[in-house]
Amino acid sequence: MERLGPLLREQSRVVTRQQLRAAGWTHKQIDHELTIERWQSPTDGILVTHTGPLLGDEPLWVGVLHAGRGAVLSHLSSARRDGLTWIGRHVIDVLTPKGDLVEPLDGYFFHQTRRPYHLWVRPRSGPPRLPFEHAVLLAAERDKDVRRAIGLLASSVQQGLTKADRLTRTIPQIRKLRHGRTFRLVLHDIAGGAQSFAELDVGRMCRDAGLIEPARQVARLDKAGMRRYLDCVWVLPDGRTVVLEIDGSFHAEVVAWWQDMRRERAVVIAGDTVLRCSSIELRLERAQILADLKAIGVPRARRFVQAS
Repeated sequence: MERLGPLLREQSRVVTRQQLRAAGWTHKQIDHELTIERWQSPTDGILVTHTGPLLGDEPLWVGVLHAGRGAVLSHLSSARRDGLTWIGRHVIDVLTPKGDLVEPLDGYFFHQTRRPYHLWVRPRSGPPRLPFEHAVLLAAERDKDVRRAIGLLASSVQQGLTKADRLTRTIPQIRKLRHGRTFRLVLHDIAGGAQSFAELDVGRMCRDAGLIEPARQVARLDKAGMRRYLDCVWVLPDGRTVVLEIDGSFHAEVVAWWQDMRRERAVVIAGDTVLRCSSIELRLERAQILADLKAIGVPRARRFVQAS
């Protein structure tokens, strides 16, 4: 066992039968450890040198070693190993080259890819895994709900695990990344550069939909006498003023925050005149925002009224 010491420490007491054989163990000796229940074998060819529950990195090593040479942790499993807190599926994700047929294993998902992920991986302690940025982007790509995927990217930045510009620089490395263009725009917003562009987007959105365009960055004095600038302002024919405030930053719970803003708009439509939206909604949910603007009374532009 002394010869195995460094390997057992490196691999959290998880080894392959092949590694044991290379260290001089016979099949009979290995089987003896299993028979007397000193070791356990969670899957064929993989040995854990204790019989207790698998904890910490142990189940991660089982997945990587089971998948074989070149396998790495990926997606949420890799990101969580590097500290990400995120609610979602808790199977262990392992990435292998396209064509590698890995025997299914309960609690694990084996992804195959033609992408040259081996070029992304760098030596570090713990199970072999993708860099954080690659893992998070692949997890976001796989999410069927693009809003939740965006929330994942935002949370990764907010938790201090990466920066928006690092994620942006990683996108071109992942060939044919689904939602890549949207992610690139969103990461610009996450970095805090969305405000002025979002205001221009509102004007373009209204113009394309035939609504009157808002005045932008209108100065108002608040109750304390402080000068405030309103993002987008419409003065309606009945004298009311409608304000759309655009938030280019991200709340810690992005998806819930989005839903809160949508509910707020619904309440405001009943009588008040201030609406809020996020810059990301302007990119992904324009129809909903236009519907709310119409519901509160933003009229059609004159040329469209005459044409109809």
